[in-house]
Amino acid sequence: MNGKIQVLNIDIDDCTAKEAMKQTVAYMGTEAINVIEMVTVDTLMYASGDSSLRENIEKIDLVIPGEKEILEGVEVREKKQLQEIEQRTYLKMFLRFLHKNHSRVFLLVETEEEAEGFYRFLEEDYSGIQVAGMAKVSPADEADDLVVNAVNGAETDCVIASLSSPGQEEFITRNRLLLNARVWLGVGKSENPIYRSRGRIERIVQFINHRLFRHEVEKNRKKELETVSEH
Repeated sequence: MNGKIQVLNIDIDDCTAKEAMKQTVAYMGTEAINVIEMVTVDTLMYASGDSSLRENIEKIDLVIPGEKEILEGVEVREKKQLQEIEQRTYLKMFLRFLHKNHSRVFLLVETEEEAEGFYRFLEEDYSGIQVAGMAKVSPADEADDLVVNAVNGAETDCVIASLSSPGQEEFITRNRLLLNARVWLGVGKSENPIYRSRGRIERIVQFINHRLFRHEVEKNRKKELETVSEH
């Protein structure tokens, strides 16, 4: 692990997929739950203006960039790292690990369609993974106890949360001490397989968001330089 990089005042772990995977395997050998999140441009943009989300991200054990634009925004040009993020190497490595070890996984999603899409994806590509259960988590409904009981009753090794921010981060912050699992992996809503093959409109929206992100990072950098020069 190479320490941290700061993006919009949020610390992100600076590591290769192999280094992140090594840390994840260590987490899978512990009793207490460890929290991993693949953050997106959208999450960082939201957190830059929301102190509560920013604080929740700070409590996460391993924060991995989920889009190469995050590193490009702070001028990280390490080709291997950018390529690994683009190819989702870490996620594939972790899913292969779960598949090989016949691990029990619990899926958290927001809709029935997302549940079916994620389940089908795991069945087709990682059939060794045992899907121990699935639950819908609504941002508007904090029925945490029902979800926690379902996860704990399923004897889960890993919880994979494919939820929107800030709901995803709020849920694990509230329930971290209650969940009986080794690892919580937050992948965000956009990582759900049904959203991976984006249509034209979604790609345009993503392009605009990435441009806004670069602008925000540049603005933040200029502000920091001005502060330094004043002192």
